[in-house]
Amino acid sequence: MRIAVAQINPTLGDFDSNQEKVLDYISRSKERHCQLVVFPESTLFGYHPFDLLERPELVKKQLKSLRNIEKSIPSGIGALIGVITLNPKKKGRPYFNSAALVQKGKKTKFFNKELLPTGDIFDEARFIEPGDMKKNFFSFAGKKFFLTICEDIWAWPSKDGRSIYLQNPIQKIRGKKVDCVLNMSASPYFPEKIKTREMLVKKTAKHFKAPMIYVNLVGAQDEVIYDGSSFAVSPNGKNLMNCISFAEDLNVLDLESLEGGRRVATESRAEEIRQALVLGIRDFCLKVGIQHIHLGLSGGIDSALVACLAVDAMGANRVTAIALPGPYSSDESFIQAQKLSAHLGVSFKKIDFNETYASIKSLVDKNFYLNEFGVVHENLQARLRGTILMAFANAKNSLLLATSNKSEYATGYSTLYGDMCGGLAPIGDLTKDQVYAISQLYNIDREVIPRAILDRAPTAELRPNQKDQDSLPAYAVLDESVRQIVENSGPKKSKTDAWLLETLMKNEFKRWQAPPILKVSKHSFGRGRRWPIAHKSHE
Repeated sequence: MRIAVAQINPTLGDFDSNQEKVLDYISRSKERHCQLVVFPESTLFGYHPFDLLERPELVKKQLKSLRNIEKSIPSGIGALIGVITLNPKKKGRPYFNSAALVQKGKKTKFFNKELLPTGDIFDEARFIEPGDMKKNFFSFAGKKFFLTICEDIWAWPSKDGRSIYLQNPIQKIRGKKVDCVLNMSASPYFPEKIKTREMLVKKTAKHFKAPMIYVNLVGAQDEVIYDGSSFAVSPNGKNLMNCISFAEDLNVLDLESLEGGRRVATESRAEEIRQALVLGIRDFCLKVGIQHIHLGLSGGIDSALVACLAVDAMGANRVTAIALPGPYSSDESFIQAQKLSAHLGVSFKKIDFNETYASIKSLVDKNFYLNEFGVVHENLQARLRGTILMAFANAKNSLLLATSNKSEYATGYSTLYGDMCGGLAPIGDLTKDQVYAISQLYNIDREVIPRAILDRAPTAELRPNQKDQDSLPAYAVLDESVRQIVENSGPKKSKTDAWLLETLMKNEFKRWQAPPILKVSKHSFGRGRRWPIAHKSHE
């Protein structure tokens, strides 16, 4: 028996397009002589629906697409398709997170997800009723299968023996002989996640003494990136098949010979994150309907990396870089920004706002009785840049990419309504050392990012001879504290940790107003982080 793994990128709420994609992959799977094709979790609706589920008419429209597939599926092949289904009972939540087994001329069977994630970015229990995994056994083409949906396999304890669940429902299922275990997932990306999935799948396969296929969603939805990276293992944990990461893929596992297609793995952690960010930008734009993007190009490393990612995501002809020299900008900054733009082949504009700044500074100084230069004047410059960049967004129907990194967001070293302006923050989950590591990738074959940008000390250029390290700890130290305090939610272990924690608490109001930040760590700023603004917990 040949099983196809359909690692697809659906669009949330685009039921017609998703239906068409599903039928295409079913057809292609049959051409490869497969009897069964398995899709990811929530294939037809897209994932995660969040409060779109407040609108039952959307769920019903999605189910209409499922009925269309039932009518159109060719004979000789079955398909497991992720869907949101209605809970027929009056008790409980209104929906199930389900898998539909569709075959030509047969009544569709449904299997429901039992474990519902509520941590980090997830909130499934808000609308989804738990299913019962014990009912997820089925026979198909002479083989016996057990089906799980994403979180259903995540109750295995970690290395320290802990689990977020009191019990593991899988461990209660014993004595059931199966030929294959399946998992249909929509598991978000961060670098350590892939190894964690492999561990969980291997434990599940060992428990059932059967091979297991893990089919994961690929694509991006708002801040969240799904890497795909689908795979299969034998009962003893040997890798049998793997799909590519960050792109759609159709792969096959032969259940008799336990042989499947092998794809080349990503070369490095930095390259893996780069691919994730490119996918995040591209899908954000395409799924929103944006055709053009732009950014302020300062001549610094952060904006240089965002420019490179933007070109990879959308192509040079859809990217505009805008240099905005102010009263404290160096000629070197403009020269390097211009050089990078030429290397990338993007449209480049220079907009000098010195006269405007002088006029507004005079107005503010006069009315607020300011006699000395200070943070008011620094932020005026940043906000004038933000105003100009947002004006371009309106004038050209272009998406502004913010260029702040995670270390800056953590410390509040960014100006609200200034450099925090934008519709998307591609590197807002990267510490400064990650920014440099990924930037270096662009110069492996030739110099794309000018060496001067990589070598110069980071500076906001909002006052004379300004350097980031005048206001912040050294980035090498700060980045470690960001990982300890923000990503690991760990205790204070150093003076920088203590300083960062207090600073972090005080500037939460800024992050509430930041653009969506592409998530590439286990704990990012954005949807999965729910800190209050008004509180006294500065310890």
